[in-house]
Amino acid sequence: MEQPDSPQDIAALEHRLRRRAEQAAAFDHLVQQYDSAFAHRPEQDRAVARLIERLRPGARVLDVGCGTGVPTARQLADAGLEVVGIDISPAMVAAATVAVPEASIRCCDIVDLIETGFDAAVAFFSLLMLPRSEIPLALSILHDAVEPGGYVLLSMVQADLDDTPIEFLTTDVRVSGYPRAELRSVVEQAGFTIEQFEVVSYTPATPEAVPEVELYVSARPSIAAR
Repeated sequence: MEQPDSPQDIAALEHRLRRRAEQAAAFDHLVQQYDSAFAHRPEQDRAVARLIERLRPGARVLDVGCGTGVPTARQLADAGLEVVGIDISPAMVAAATVAVPEASIRCCDIVDLIETGFDAAVAFFSLLMLPRSEIPLALSILHDAVEPGGYVLLSMVQADLDDTPIEFLTTDVRVSGYPRAELRSVVEQAGFTIEQFEVVSYTPATPEAVPEVELYVSARPSIAAR
């Protein structure tokens, strides 16, 4: 990431770091609750299974916002793939390191990622933790991180929100979302060709939970966009 060289750039960086620290602290608090509420997402499991079928043995896969490592990093590692997981929550990183010891789990913000050479990347419900202004940057980083011919899977909750505070489980976080047509446009503008776009209803396993509409996108980097 380039160093800021103006007061406006410095202020923007300080704001981003402050917001990320707040988000990380929130998920540190949720590390014991998250799996019980969200460990069983059938569509996410199916999407990963389809990805595994398309990858060569030992392929390198980036898991963005890996959380506790369950279920996705664990599912990828069990298939014999080389998994790199990143998350901004130190507590989540510690949990994932225990759950998937054969993976490389790191405390890293997606917008600071410089590593490339992945055969695929997955970002399940992690980009929604960014303000909308940073989501195109995150997508462009994923585009560059994945080799030509690779795959990117991502999912978000369908919602017209931008860095909006909400109550999530037992803490407060800020989230962003898009209506489905807008999400499709944002992904395509970042240089991806969408191969599959699914709309799924899901109810978290928590008291008083209500169904939410989730958007699953399977895409490939467009070679022309590189």
